[in-house]
Amino acid sequence: MELKVEISNIPLKNEKLDALIVFVAEDTNVYSSGLSGLPDELKKLLNASLKLKVFSGKKGSKQHFVSGYTKIPQMLAVGLGKKDELDTEALRRAAGNAGKMLSGLKANSVGFLLTSFFKESTETDVGQVIVEGLALGAYEFNVYKTKRNNKSKVNIIKIHCCDPEKITSLKALKYGKIFADGTNLARTLGNTPANDLKPKDIAAEAKKIAKQYNMECNVLEEKDMKKLGMGMLLGVSRGSTEPAKLVVMEYRHHKAKQKVAFVGKGVTFDSGGISLKPGKNMDEMKFDMCGAAAVLGAMKVIGQVNPKLNIVAVIPTTENLPDGNAQRPGDIVTAHNGKRVEILNTDAEGRLILGDALSYVVKEFKPDAIVDLATLTGACISALGHLTTAAITNNDKLMEQVHNAGIKSGDRVWQLPSFPEYGESIKGKYADLQNIGVGDSGTIIGGLFLEHFINGTPWVHLDIAGTSWNVKHISYHPNSGATGVGVRLIVDLVQNWKMLK
Repeated sequence: MELKVEISNIPLKNEKLDALIVFVAEDTNVYSSGLSGLPDELKKLLNASLKLKVFSGKKGSKQHFVSGYTKIPQMLAVGLGKKDELDTEALRRAAGNAGKMLSGLKANSVGFLLTSFFKESTETDVGQVIVEGLALGAYEFNVYKTKRNNKSKVNIIKIHCCDPEKITSLKALKYGKIFADGTNLARTLGNTPANDLKPKDIAAEAKKIAKQYNMECNVLEEKDMKKLGMGMLLGVSRGSTEPAKLVVMEYRHHKAKQKVAFVGKGVTFDSGGISLKPGKNMDEMKFDMCGAAAVLGAMKVIGQVNPKLNIVAVIPTTENLPDGNAQRPGDIVTAHNGKRVEILNTDAEGRLILGDALSYVVKEFKPDAIVDLATLTGACISALGHLTTAAITNNDKLMEQVHNAGIKSGDRVWQLPSFPEYGESIKGKYADLQNIGVGDSGTIIGGLFLEHFINGTPWVHLDIAGTSWNVKHISYHPNSGATGVGVRLIVDLVQNWKMLK
């Protein structure tokens, strides 16, 4: 399904649409929800439904009406919850709720009504938030369904913003669509099976984005990594016949005063290597490249919104498989920065490939800040479940910016402690470091391992293992599959960047 956005400032009674979306607050009537501009036929229908409590406006509720009004034959009422609790995320989720119904509406033009009711409810432009939620909620992954692919036409729906009070703008609506499209790209990359998405395909997608938006893209091959001394990344790739890649993308702005790096873990399939994972749910290990997907989706958006920053995106990408040449528990490898690392568990591979990538970006690009995103630890799910991303940092000011971007975008993060004592458990017995700790606190220890490769650069590590796929109770996320977490957080962070020094 493809959505196209347009805007109109004429009175709603003069509009002709296949369907109209209206947002209604809980325990209100048509007037107190700002819907006095509805045509009388729709107004009566909605008021009757509210009085009979067929529809209540509660958060998460929705009701489809066949109106009998010829100009707008269908209406979709979506609940906002309590009026005094309405904020950006609540509105985004309500729009996501509506988005999930678009494919079943049998409509080519769907409008939504904006009124002054929304003005004080969100920090972000209300039109942008609604379009973002609609496009995120409407996402479907049907690439491999033959019934879907036998259809000759792509289903195109025009999203018509009815804005008689001139509350939003076409630019804001398009931004909402751009943000959602970047997130949906990350979702599609995550959902694509590992037989069709290999390291070379990650590199190809990066080159495509770079070409489209006038960025630089360089892909380092295994021979380049060997010259650079990336023993951790090469160690992980040894068990696969697919060569690893190190993707480097650069976005530049002529008014930039600082440079920020984003590093995304790109393990296109993670069997665990010699330390083999259990067979149950191993199919989900195609999602182990969701950090890379988030960075690629964000770069696609960045290329269109042009933030005043220089941005470097680095993606180490490989498969982690067991064969006769695979890395073994007990092996010792040399990292890009010269540290020696003892491999105690080959399933703790994400920190190895990220460590070399972080060290490389620090040395070659000297960024003012780094944010890495990785499906790093199952312990993260034990700590925070599937609704919040875990964060480890060495810089409170950077962490504050990331936290705020998470709140605004809906990709919420929570900082975990990183006291030095946690790091004692990864001191190596036979080398400088070992790649796993002993006992609990796996998410924290995974983050502290990465800190050995940033050379003091302000840094935030985001463990997205719990938030990358199969997230329930957030209406603009798919019912199953990749969420695209991190894309909109990155974009919000760079758009609202505050100098660190």
